[in-house]
Amino acid sequence: MAQNTNQQVYPLGPESKEPRSDEESGSKTSADELKRKKRIKLALYIAVFAVFQTIVILVFALIVMRVKTPKVRLGNDVTFHNVTTGNSTSPSFDINFTTQLRVKNANFGPYKYDSTIATFMYNGVTVGQVTIPKGNAGLRSTKKVGVTLNVHSKDLPSSANLAGDLERGLLMLNSHAKLSGKVELMFIMKKKKSVEMNCTMTVNLSSKEIHSMICE
Repeated sequence: MAQNTNQQVYPLGPESKEPRSDEESGSKTSADELKRKKRIKLALYIAVFAVFQTIVILVFALIVMRVKTPKVRLGNDVTFHNVTTGNSTSPSFDINFTTQLRVKNANFGPYKYDSTIATFMYNGVTVGQVTIPKGNAGLRSTKKVGVTLNVHSKDLPSSANLAGDLERGLLMLNSHAKLSGKVELMFIMKKKKSVEMNCTMTVNLSSKEIHSMICE
């Protein structure tokens, strides 16, 4: 009896899936890396912006919002209208002149001050006064206030010092004034500030000019 040489071939099982190609794996890795770089770049931008904002706020607080005390001084531009002096036997003086008070405001907002009185003295005795009207020194500017006043020796006690000063032709006058007001910043903050003027003015009686002007 002849044997059947034909053998039936049975499949081993379902075909297994092939692994992903190198191209697909590399593409996914590149996309993930790109997203990571974008996140890092965004975080860097946020950090830089935060630092910039902090610097701006610090500059604004330290420079713009910082309130500085204004300054008030006598100007050197003095015009003498009348200078009358006595002699060594009967020492006296009567001087009429025009000068300027300068209110310097270095703030980023106006300085509004009230009316006050400037006093001029010789050897500690008041020889003249003038009213300084209320005013406004604008932001980072100097307000110039022209005043005309008369100083005289009528109220001075008898003193040998005056006779000596008149003989030398130099008369030293001290001036004092105190301004009280407020610095206004950004229309929301007001800070009270008072400033004093202390100046020493030496008058050349012969030339009718300012010999020296010293202000503290």
